[in-house]
Amino acid sequence: MIKVREEEFDVVVVGTGAAGLFAALSMPDDLKVLMITKDEILNSDSYLAQGGICVLKDPEDFDAFYEDTMKAGHYENREESVKIMIENSPRVIDRLVGYGVDFERNSDGTFDYTREGGHSTFRILHHEDVTGKEITTKLFEAVKKADNICFSEHTTMMDLITEGETCHGIVAKKDDEFVLIYAKEVILATGGIGGLFKYSTNWGHITGDSFALALKHDIELENLNYIQIHPTIFYEDVPGRKFLISESVRGEGAILINKDGERFTDELEPRDVVTAAEKEQMKKDKLPYVRLSFENIPKEEILGHFPNIYQHCLEAGYDITKEAIPVTPAQHYLMGGIHTDTYGRTSMKNLYAVGETACNGVHGANRLASNSLLESLIFGERAGYVINEEIRSISLDKPAVDLEGLMDEKKWAENNKKMIMNEIKRRDKKFYDKWCNI
Repeated sequence: MIKVREEEFDVVVVGTGAAGLFAALSMPDDLKVLMITKDEILNSDSYLAQGGICVLKDPEDFDAFYEDTMKAGHYENREESVKIMIENSPRVIDRLVGYGVDFERNSDGTFDYTREGGHSTFRILHHEDVTGKEITTKLFEAVKKADNICFSEHTTMMDLITEGETCHGIVAKKDDEFVLIYAKEVILATGGIGGLFKYSTNWGHITGDSFALALKHDIELENLNYIQIHPTIFYEDVPGRKFLISESVRGEGAILINKDGERFTDELEPRDVVTAAEKEQMKKDKLPYVRLSFENIPKEEILGHFPNIYQHCLEAGYDITKEAIPVTPAQHYLMGGIHTDTYGRTSMKNLYAVGETACNGVHGANRLASNSLLESLIFGERAGYVINEEIRSISLDKPAVDLEGLMDEKKWAENNKKMIMNEIKRRDKKFYDKWCNI
């Protein structure tokens, strides 16, 4: 017998990464908010982010920061979104510091900025090489203190509750029970599509569920084929999520070398350029990887700035203070997604999308390194703020829900993957044949 129960909230946030957490923290405490996640709360891709978070460190850097972002995105970025992100970055960093986020500092107390590929200067804040962990952990601690926000782990969004072109909540499944969660507003913050790929830096449970629902409900999608392949993933011929080697190691001097130990590219070019150079070199070397050498980085800098990377490679049999490591490209990030305005509004009324799930145009065709955490926070915050303004005039409606087609969760997941991959193939068959046909 099917178990079904109902719940009511002002806002439901689907996803517990940086965007979802910050959106929840940006809403007033008189709103009843539920956050759900398919896995455990901190198992988001935001948590895995290594390199850091960009910031406009002084007004004189605005033009260069803007140009770096636009250039990396092949000038397909929405200019308004890029400007909003850069202009609001100092204030958001102040909020993070207020929540206890501990960015690395110099001996005089000033921020210690690092640099990554595509950046013309040092403007990236970091916490060792686990910046995402530091930010999401501190945001989660702040959210736990909020009496109006509750969580449900191991809960899967199976469908949207809709009537006409308006969203009224979600259908979720927890264990063997369906939960009809009615809400005035819904925020989709489910991340990208890495779980659909054989080789990805993403968690396996991040499978693009929001995009399958967008296709089902005719919600506007934008550039779903704009998928970033990260150049430096630690090469291990085993299944499962791949370990990312932060781009900041190249910003600090690490170089890519071929099988003969020769440098073959400019490591600080945007990611798509470096990936193309690697693919060409791998073809020449007849190997499934190239090597990344840390020889130009002092040992104390490696141990102090990149302890997590050092330890992972050491456990895999490589001492990066003494030898190069094998690296290869893998799926990393989705620049496209559900089309939104600069407040996260989608083409469906009362439905928002933020973070990697959304496409607000910041990243264009290729994301600039360390803009992802910043973009997630800026536009997650903006969604939270505008919801507060709009929700007062929205009533809680409870249309009937049809659960047919949701009973077999395995079949549901397979159908979602098929829909998403077919849409990517329709938009860009060349990319699909190269990276998605697995």
